[in-house]
Amino acid sequence: MAELSLAIPKRWQPASVWLLYIAGLAPAAWTFYLGATDQLGADPVKTFELFLGIWTIRFLIATLAVSPARELFGWNYLRYRRALGLLTFYYALMHFTVYMMLDQAMDIQAVVNDVLKRPFIMFGMAGLAMLIPLAVTSNNFSIRRLGNRWIWLHRFVYIIAACGALHFALSTKILDFEQFIYVGLIIALILYRSWRPIARSRKKSPGRQRNRAVASVS
Repeated sequence: MAELSLAIPKRWQPASVWLLYIAGLAPAAWTFYLGATDQLGADPVKTFELFLGIWTIRFLIATLAVSPARELFGWNYLRYRRALGLLTFYYALMHFTVYMMLDQAMDIQAVVNDVLKRPFIMFGMAGLAMLIPLAVTSNNFSIRRLGNRWIWLHRFVYIIAACGALHFALSTKILDFEQFIYVGLIIALILYRSWRPIARSRKKSPGRQRNRAVASVS
C-alpha cells in the first residue's frame, strides 16, 4: 500500500511540527482566557478541568492512531507522533494541576479523601505518573542512549491508555455518547496493538515452514 503524507517541502516539516504544538495548545490558552474573564459559567474550575481532561483523551487517541493509520490506510504522519504524545502529557499535566491547585487548593488530605471516595482519580494519577518518563525520554538523545529499552519503555503508552479510559469512563455515573466514542476508540486501538504482533508472527510462520521444507528436500 502506498503511503500518503502531507505534501510539505522537507525544509518546512520542522515548522509544521511547531505549528502543531501551537495549534494543540491554543484551545487550552483560549479556555484559560475565558475562565480568567469569568466566561466559563457557574463553576469555571470544574469546566476548565473537564475541558483539559477531554483534550488529553483526544491527543492520546491521536497518538495511538498514528501507527495503525499508517499500516491500515498508508497515512504516514509519524513525524507528528512525538508532538502528539507530548501534547497528551501537557494536557494531562494541566488537568492534574487545575485539580490540585484550583479544585483542591493543594490540600493533600482532601486529595486522599477524594481518591478514597472516587477511585477513578487513582487511575488518572497512575496514568500521569507513567506519562512522565515517556515525556522526559521523548527526544533523540534518549532514543540513542536507551536503545531497545526506549522501545520497551514507550510501550507503556498502552497501559497509560487503559488508565486514561478507566479514569474517563468512571468519572461520571452515566456515559454520554462522546465518552462512548472515545473509550471505544481507545479499546479498539489497544486491541489492535495487542493483535498486531500475533498477526506478524502468523505471516512469518508459513515462510519459515516453506524454508524448512525446502531445506529438508535438498
